[in-house]
Amino acid sequence: MTAVAEPASSPAGEFGRSRARKEDAHLITGRSRWTGNLTLPGMLHMAVLRSPLAHARITGIDVSEAKSMPGVVAVYTGADLAEEQGDLPSAWPITPDMKKPPAPALAVDTVNFAGDAVAVVLARSDYEAHDALEGIDVDYEDLPVVLDLESAAAEGSELVHPDLGTNVSATWKLDSGEAGSGGDVEQAIAEAESSPDGIVVRRTLRQQRLVPAFMEPRAVVVDPNAQQATMWSSTQIPHILKLMLAMTLGIPEHKLRVIAPDVGGGFGGKLQVTPEEVLTLLTARRLGKPVKYAESRSESMQAAHHGRAQLQKLTLAAKRDGTVTGMKVELLADMGAYMRLLSPGIPVLGAFMFNGIYKIPAYHFSCSPVFTSKVPTDAYRGAGRPEATFGIERMMSELAAELGIDPLEIREKNWITHEEFPFNTVSGLTYDTGNYEAATARARELFGYDALRREQAERRERKDPVQLGIGVSTFTEMCGLAPSRVLGSLDYGAGGWEHAQVRMLPTGKVEVVTGISPHGQGHVTGFSQVVADRLGVPFDDVEIIHGDTQSAPKGLDTYGSRSLTVGGVAVAHAVATVIAKARPIAAHMMECAEDDLEFTEGRFQVRGTEKAVGITDVALAVFAAHDMPEGVEPSLDSDVTYDPENFSFPHGTHLCAVEVDTETGRVELRSYVAVDDVGRVVNPMLVEGQVHGGLAQGIAQALFEEAVYDESGTLLSGSFAEYLIPTAADLPSFTTDRTETPATSNTLGVKGVGEAGTIASTPAVVNAVLDAVRQFGVRDIDMPCTPMRVWKAIQEGAR
Repeated sequence: MTAVAEPASSPAGEFGRSRARKEDAHLITGRSRWTGNLTLPGMLHMAVLRSPLAHARITGIDVSEAKSMPGVVAVYTGADLAEEQGDLPSAWPITPDMKKPPAPALAVDTVNFAGDAVAVVLARSDYEAHDALEGIDVDYEDLPVVLDLESAAAEGSELVHPDLGTNVSATWKLDSGEAGSGGDVEQAIAEAESSPDGIVVRRTLRQQRLVPAFMEPRAVVVDPNAQQATMWSSTQIPHILKLMLAMTLGIPEHKLRVIAPDVGGGFGGKLQVTPEEVLTLLTARRLGKPVKYAESRSESMQAAHHGRAQLQKLTLAAKRDGTVTGMKVELLADMGAYMRLLSPGIPVLGAFMFNGIYKIPAYHFSCSPVFTSKVPTDAYRGAGRPEATFGIERMMSELAAELGIDPLEIREKNWITHEEFPFNTVSGLTYDTGNYEAATARARELFGYDALRREQAERRERKDPVQLGIGVSTFTEMCGLAPSRVLGSLDYGAGGWEHAQVRMLPTGKVEVVTGISPHGQGHVTGFSQVVADRLGVPFDDVEIIHGDTQSAPKGLDTYGSRSLTVGGVAVAHAVATVIAKARPIAAHMMECAEDDLEFTEGRFQVRGTEKAVGITDVALAVFAAHDMPEGVEPSLDSDVTYDPENFSFPHGTHLCAVEVDTETGRVELRSYVAVDDVGRVVNPMLVEGQVHGGLAQGIAQALFEEAVYDESGTLLSGSFAEYLIPTAADLPSFTTDRTETPATSNTLGVKGVGEAGTIASTPAVVNAVLDAVRQFGVRDIDMPCTPMRVWKAIQEGAR
């Protein structure tokens, strides 16, 4: 369902048109190129031996039997590669004194989580490589494991890395009073506690560990050609990966090429420089032969990074009329055993979103990344923003419940009204546009909010064993990670710009080179529509080139809903440059002044006349270059690097109805309405796909998914038999709609959409579950809200 009318089909009217994806034809006809399917002449296969222990000292490794097994070419331990493998990069030192332990790709003397790589086998076949792992004998000396996040952060805890002297890596703070963006939060809390007209709500909320669970497990192939080594990797970040590998291993950057072919999903899980990428490249260079690594699903779950894993101590101060006066966030973030590429910065991103859509006058945020004996954590769809939205949206509903005010009413009392934009928030950001009233009104209408509240009251009155719960989530997010100067102020190790090149071919066809690297989003389709709309050429005449650092040498890749808001805007700017370069040539061709020309639907036309020339005609004239204006080069090609002036801020209202069987704890989703505002929409079908996928993942966190460890640090949910991912049968048919408030921070008026569904849906569902059982004295249930946890909460609350 959509509230935005689609324009009539025309080359110059691509915005708002649901075109079928260009990408799908080769995917559904068996012509895809997954890294795991690549085979090179003479290629060897790499298998990784992983530690079964969460924390241990390696006292000896015997590889002699493995070396003698059939097909085995080489076996390497951490000691063999210690001088070459360097240290896996962490590009976000959030404080100058942040403690970061060494992170070797292959453990040298100590393993720090169950799954840490200990040795690799190179063999002529994948089967022979994995068989030879059985021939490696490792002696371990057990060391204490550190699993509980609060205990790990406490004084006197056992240490994951004793050389650091602590498990707490750093403490990062944002205080509105100190920053000058708001008042003193301690004063706001004290006043609310001391005044009869005040209230303070305190909760400790838990974000469980999640596994990104992308469809295609990671794979890497390296051809170590002496002139230029080429790596194919199932990655979201070919450009960043190339740079990081060059810096980590001391390889000249121009001697390395990285290709991301077809990539089967990522969700942040492939926003990484992995041990396996380092090891594949190192061993291929050592042996002078192509090497391939392809992980199994269980390896992916055991060794690829996890997400979320936070403990949030939240304090909300307010007046008894529902006006919020202060918000305090004290957060512990589980890093796992090592810092990966962005690990410590992920919770910092949330610092700017705990205030949500609300006019909170005083705010304090502190975050401590903490080491544990678990798989490292890093970005997972939303990366810090879902955790923050969960916190503020749970607290707003808790405040409403404490005061006996409807949760929509209390949000309306505190949110930024559409007349107040642009709005400077208490966390220091400037929201450019938004209309929370419109999105909420539409969601309320579609949901049948008032009727459902009446039904809920009737069920409570008759003590129905199946209770109805209604959950609310009104959210915004910062996405399109940029501008570079802001990222620099946060000590992030890269910029936020993006590169695009547009090449006009003599026949009028268009090649677009982008630094954005897709993994299922539909970039080729969406970018083709942007070019067709702006340049006035047919959609099918646009070719998008991406994912190869040789053919698309500049870029900062794909994450954080930046593809359209940064990469797509860069493409639009490059198209504008093409038009600007064509203008004097077109004027010369028609013997008129440039100022007399207007450009619409792919044609330069002299105002007030029928005289016109198409952009494709100009392209052919430039190729011939027989009659160019004096001093004008014969080229329409453009090259643009775009650095945004601000983040983009999509928003929306999500409403969820659940039925909870109070006798069994079973939760059933009855209906779900999502009304999102993502600015101008290029392709509604792509937007719907992103929203639906995001909803599934956010609901999964609320009800299904959790990475669980036993007391020894062994991952118990190491396959899809134990790690529960919902299927279509577990989810309702979503009702989705849009309002449209164009962004003013970019020329296309677009906002991000890739993470919106995930960010909004988790608190909507949990708020609904709690709304159903709050009458029994239940104030919180740890996610996922499984039947057992819900049932136990009801029993304990009823005592």
